[in-house]
Amino acid sequence: MIPRYSRSEMTDIWSPETKFRIWFEIEAHAADALAELGVIPKEAARTIWDKAGGVTFDVDRIDEIERETKHDVIAFLTHLAEFIGPDARFVHQGMTSSDVLDTCFNVQLVKAADLLIADLDALLSAIKRRAFEHKDTVTIGRSHGIHAEPVTFGLKLAQAYAEFDRNRTRLIAAREDIATCAISGAVGTFANIDPRVEEHVARAMGLTAEPVSTQVIPRDRHAMFFATLAVVASSVERVAIEIRHLQRTEVLEAEEYFSPGQKGSSAMPHKRNPVLTENLTGLARMVRSYALPAMENVALWHERDISHSSVERYIGPDATVTLDFALARLTNVMDKLLVYPERMLANMNRLGGLVHSQRILLALTQAGAQREDAYRLVQRNAMKVWNSYQQAGAASVDFLEELLADSDVRAYLSEDDIRDRFDLGYHTKHVDTIFRRVFGDA
Repeated sequence: MIPRYSRSEMTDIWSPETKFRIWFEIEAHAADALAELGVIPKEAARTIWDKAGGVTFDVDRIDEIERETKHDVIAFLTHLAEFIGPDARFVHQGMTSSDVLDTCFNVQLVKAADLLIADLDALLSAIKRRAFEHKDTVTIGRSHGIHAEPVTFGLKLAQAYAEFDRNRTRLIAAREDIATCAISGAVGTFANIDPRVEEHVARAMGLTAEPVSTQVIPRDRHAMFFATLAVVASSVERVAIEIRHLQRTEVLEAEEYFSPGQKGSSAMPHKRNPVLTENLTGLARMVRSYALPAMENVALWHERDISHSSVERYIGPDATVTLDFALARLTNVMDKLLVYPERMLANMNRLGGLVHSQRILLALTQAGAQREDAYRLVQRNAMKVWNSYQQAGAASVDFLEELLADSDVRAYLSEDDIRDRFDLGYHTKHVDTIFRRVFGDA
């Protein structure tokens, strides 16, 4: 975790203090269940809570013990015994380290998922507001980076909303998939601990019992969780790249908010760079990079090994902290995004009306021209406009005028037929339909 790209609520989930508190709760809830089953004295279960339930565990002391024992869970249990006293012998009865480690890791991932879902809710709210603000703001749609046909800026944002709404659904499913608990003992057979203990701990920790844990919770669950985070990050990058392209000097249809006193370059005082969205692109790469080791963790030896352990110590905190930061940053970008409708129209008009070429093509075919002939007629006029645009950066030849002067085109289409095909409203007539599909009747 890098402080520059971290927010405290998420980093707190991964702090040693939080981890040890979760470890204690797992052990204490297990003791409660064991006491109810008569395996340990009920007084011992109460003592565990009374003596250690309100303490702050000494991270340095646990680290000191671990340097000798070379085992993190044993180091914690040894430190716990320093608070509990003789009844500490009833802690961890029939359990194995993975019961504590895996259950804790899943609790942390569930907590992280809850924060990420809240992040998505905030982002969705920001995108929706801006989408309705610019529902009818006409701009050019691009394919291959080249002018295609008119859309609205609101439609661009509606697409982003729908994508992140799907991501929210995916993340909820990933949260549910990861919310399992394993208290099954060595090799997962429950030989030394009753399955009812696992069920009790699962309920107490807000989890469900893992059907077959083998001593570790199956890592396909974690692979899906981190793959979901990677998909969300990819959506962040898609929006970030869109904004970066729109902020280019030659385009400048939208740009990141540039605050008073902000500096864009140490050398060039005129610069206003898309630094936030460039940063989001980089952060998305990092989150995606954690998906592959999570998938490689699925293949463990037999009932367990710990090849996954070191990986998860990295990717658990880093992936969730980084995505949390990225979602919050994108929300801020969307909230403050500067949008320039006049520039959008000016850019579209620089191409001399070529954005209406398909309508002329269709009109010719509907008037009786063969499609290949119609395409040839439209393209030969379009290329005159395109060539003039290449020379000056704005078309000096007008597509409408060229079509009106083309006798072969006029053999099929009247002047009114041609002019009618240059109506921008034609391209936006179904915006409301698309918005209802995305946002309902909001």
